[in-house]
Amino acid sequence: MRKIFALYHGIMDDLDRAILAELQLDGRMSATALAEKVGLSVAPCHRRIRELERSGVIAGYQAVVNPDRVGLGFEALVFVTLRDRAHLKEFESAVEAEELIVEAQRLFGEPDFLLRVYAKDLAHYQLVYDEVLVGLPAVEKLTSTIVMRNIKGQAVLPV
Repeated sequence: MRKIFALYHGIMDDLDRAILAELQLDGRMSATALAEKVGLSVAPCHRRIRELERSGVIAGYQAVVNPDRVGLGFEALVFVTLRDRAHLKEFESAVEAEELIVEAQRLFGEPDFLLRVYAKDLAHYQLVYDEVLVGLPAVEKLTSTIVMRNIKGQAVLPV
């Protein structure tokens, strides 16, 4: 697997991969601590981080928020089938604008999209379903499934 990955990502060396692996585990790690972990001095480590950011390999940094702790303990996966492709961009823009839809993937085949939606509880989700999801442009069919428990989330990419 590592060999196949390297064929597609030949521009990165083992030090870049080590930096990425560490930052995925702790994005707030100081350059000094990171340099020590990967076996570099601070200046070259810092240059590598900036290059990984500049090239788009590192797309950004963010805090991982526990949904239960902010009152959004209800999670649903919603499969969406559109009536037609004429409203595709309009649908995507509407999804991007809705804050309770936290993830959206366009799929090959049917259904057309998979959405991850958070709500306070079932009653709140029903309101979101009835007033937001059903009203999205060109929706033909919605199929929801409730997430019982997250087993693996925010996975670290195998760099």
